[in-house]
Amino acid sequence: MPLRPTMSRSKKRPVWLGALSTLALAAGLPAAAAAPDATARSPHSGQSIFRFDTFGDEAQWTDKLRLHEVIQAAVSPRVALSVGLKVDAEALPPNFLARHDLDSPATTLELLRRNAVVGLVGKVKDGRLVSVGTTCAICHSTVDNSVAPGVGKRLDGWPNLDLNPGAIIALSPALTDEQKAVYGSWGPGRYDPRFNIDGINGPVVIPPAYGLSGVPFETFTGDGPISYWNNYVAVTQMGGHGSFSDPRLGIDIVQEPDLVTPKLPALLAYQLSLPKPQPPTASVNEAAARRGETLFNGAAGCGGCHIAPTYTDVHTGGNAPLLHDAAETGMDPAYARRTATQKYRTTPLRALWQHPPYFHDGSAATLLDVVNHYDRHFELRLTPADKFDLVEFLKSL
Repeated sequence: MPLRPTMSRSKKRPVWLGALSTLALAAGLPAAAAAPDATARSPHSGQSIFRFDTFGDEAQWTDKLRLHEVIQAAVSPRVALSVGLKVDAEALPPNFLARHDLDSPATTLELLRRNAVVGLVGKVKDGRLVSVGTTCAICHSTVDNSVAPGVGKRLDGWPNLDLNPGAIIALSPALTDEQKAVYGSWGPGRYDPRFNIDGINGPVVIPPAYGLSGVPFETFTGDGPISYWNNYVAVTQMGGHGSFSDPRLGIDIVQEPDLVTPKLPALLAYQLSLPKPQPPTASVNEAAARRGETLFNGAAGCGGCHIAPTYTDVHTGGNAPLLHDAAETGMDPAYARRTATQKYRTTPLRALWQHPPYFHDGSAATLLDVVNHYDRHFELRLTPADKFDLVEFLKSL
């Protein structure tokens, strides 16, 4: 099947022309990384790993996908922003953008040289981009838009739901038209972290990486703890030079030196330190939220699975996650069937106001859509007033 990339499963690296991950949970430190403080400047700090460590994935993005050629020739800052890439204003001198041509790829190269493109690490030599790699931050950081749309201070852990990973991958001249069509179908805020494993096209929503403290099984299907997923993504998706093994998926990749595993503890510590963002001031009807909380934990029955303070029951299973069949909650089972557990974990509810759409597949555009789904599935017979109160409570979390 031409759309299904080939993966070597033993003692070799993936031989795959084209996947990011959620591009997610892994990252690389360039020789002169821009960083706002001494902690971030340490290559061993979790923040530096999250923001700047590519784990050697230039072998995929440069050597195989040849994206450095595309960026050099045709990706201006305006184009980069149009596919959801973000610019770290704190890595730039004052008025940088006002003094540079935003329609010139040369400006993009200068942004990369200054480590100002969130989640991309590029090496520029004699005015040429000679390599490019990706980091955790490309999917799991955004900016506060304080300078311009897509330009501002980093917000680590926030999902970049403007990012169009498939469109970025499809820029590669190394892909077939058929592969590009698959990647082009994903759209902003979605990524398929299993397409290169099973050849099935079914992207999921990029999740937040904040508020993870107390949530040991973070993925939609609870395949493993947070560092399991960091490792999976770093090696099988981003193309990092490391080792990952999961017999349940038939994957056994061993690469030496392992540039991933030694950094997982520091990366995890940084992720666990990222708090969930609070709702904007005056954005929640407090009286309605209080009524909604009572309903949530009472007649609606939501609190039976969404247990405070993490609002998930996944950790109540001890060392093994507590998971649920898709039919229990009326979810589409297609993605679960492709995973190690074939079930879904109860989503931890955190900063829901910040990251619509909802559910793993983005099938609920709003929180009211979420409430309506469960009202139908569990035959709750909620009134419009009940639904309003529940939505306000969910917005407050």
